[in-house]
Amino acid sequence: MGRTDRYILSQLLVLFGFFSLVLVSIYWINRAVVLFDTLIGSGYSTLVFLEFTALSLPNVIRMALPLAEFAAAAYVCNRLITDSEMVVLQTTGFSPWRLARPFIWFGLIVALMMSLLTHYLVPASSAQLQLRTEEISQSITAKLLTDGTFLHPSDGITFYIREITPEGILEDVFLADNREDDVSHVFTASEAYLVREDEGTKLVMVDGMAQSLSDDGRLSITNFRDLTYDVGNLVSGFGSSVMRIQHQSTFDLLFDTDRVSALSGSSPGRIMEQVHGRFSQATLAVVISIIACSTLIQGSFSRFGPGKFAVVALMILIVLKVIESASTEPVRADPSNWWMMYLATFTGVGIYILQQMNTSGYFRRKKRQGAGA
Repeated sequence: MGRTDRYILSQLLVLFGFFSLVLVSIYWINRAVVLFDTLIGSGYSTLVFLEFTALSLPNVIRMALPLAEFAAAAYVCNRLITDSEMVVLQTTGFSPWRLARPFIWFGLIVALMMSLLTHYLVPASSAQLQLRTEEISQSITAKLLTDGTFLHPSDGITFYIREITPEGILEDVFLADNREDDVSHVFTASEAYLVREDEGTKLVMVDGMAQSLSDDGRLSITNFRDLTYDVGNLVSGFGSSVMRIQHQSTFDLLFDTDRVSALSGSSPGRIMEQVHGRFSQATLAVVISIIACSTLIQGSFSRFGPGKFAVVALMILIVLKVIESASTEPVRADPSNWWMMYLATFTGVGIYILQQMNTSGYFRRKKRQGAGA
């Protein structure tokens, strides 16, 4: 790697780190707000909140890296042009293909980071996140056994316990269930017990009253000596124990497709979409860098400057992302169409080659040769 390549690459990496930090912070804050409202509002500690946000961080980084890469490549290329450094390089004999070399190195570095994330860190962290989610969803003690506080373990549910005795007896229990559209239920009991069974956790209420209010205004009141209520579904909103293909390793998805499909209930097409999507995200990372470079370089030959060409590069990136999204449905329908997951990469490489041929004057020479003939 030459001195010029190291100089440009160092600028790319510095700005890439800056833009990644900014974008990851934005994504992470949005995610953290939702987690804070869900976990802290349900009575969990700050440590649980920090654990969940840390486990979701690899996926947040995966989403932010392509945008940070494009921003860094476009910014560095624009600065090279506006500071006339690009002109100096061109006058010393650097061809458009040669000028793109540090951007290719930069794209390869980002592709390596994306591969590490998509093949290892994101599946592993997502699997651990699902495991912790299931553990929390089954932790009735953490969600329901808090006396003196109105709790909302899920939408439409309000739960209150006046006091919990050392023997584990729940005194003066109030439970409101408003999840049904046409009727609301309210249960009150002087005492209650949590009983764990094979089917799940049950709330046994003693000496209480059940009230049901329908939409037409009819109120039904039933006094009971004991009533069993299934509270397992009150905490089902946190997760599911079903295997998810997003959590499986790339090796299993590629070479043990039938088993993964049987355990997860996902079609082979969705599995192919998942595994080849991991590879295509890395290959597209190389394309994003060189597209930003080749598009803005053309602005150095335009009287409008590179500013408008930055918008053109952004539009090309949007088109590539649209192609990437549109390619998923054919793959889901037929696993043999897995190659379509790389259509965005192939399209980006084609656009890059055409831009480089135009910058090097290939089309102008062909046009003159055709006019001369």
